[in-house]
Amino acid sequence: MPDLPVLYSFRRCPYAIRARMALAVAGMAVELREVLLRDKPPAMLEVSSKGTVPVLLLPDGRVIDESLEVMDWALTQNDPEGWADTHADTETLIAYCDGPFKGWLDQYKYADRHPEQAPERYREQAEAFISTLEIRLAEQAFLGGAKPTRADVAVFPFVRQFAGVDPTWWQHAPYTEVRRWLDGWLASQAFTAVMAKYPRWQSGAPGVIFPDKPNAA
Repeated sequence: MPDLPVLYSFRRCPYAIRARMALAVAGMAVELREVLLRDKPPAMLEVSSKGTVPVLLLPDGRVIDESLEVMDWALTQNDPEGWADTHADTETLIAYCDGPFKGWLDQYKYADRHPEQAPERYREQAEAFISTLEIRLAEQAFLGGAKPTRADVAVFPFVRQFAGVDPTWWQHAPYTEVRRWLDGWLASQAFTAVMAKYPRWQSGAPGVIFPDKPNAA
């Protein structure tokens, strides 16, 4: 294994997805260590006590354990698609996605853990953000304009989770532009390339080089 940055990741985590996508588009090879969040390896916790993914350990010992910061680090190294182009309004979208929307999304997704309200009530609260995206995407192809940027990559994994809670409802919901946008990302090479299944990392063993051909789980 060459002297590469080490990335602790969990395949389905939206924070890890956006980090992996930025690393992949930037062509930044890492040693990927796929972990289970319900059984976090001590090596990861020693690097970052937060216990969340992604965690990027650089060869010089620096640790980046915020997904947006991992994205920014990767795109600072290389940004062939121009994803780093950002605007104040799209930064606001990301902040709302990671804040209020994520809160309502979690309650909607795990409504059985939050019996104070019906699942539909949590969904309605989350829909405020989806409605904002619908208005924006009715006027332009992507959140930042005519081409994809960091904002699209940062937000769509969470919209993916929202759509997946009740797929039947989602397919009939009045968000045609958001569905178009989401479906485009889900079918994109940028997304599918980072969603390959890797075996769970075992302490003391090497990870896998990412991006590269995966070892099927």
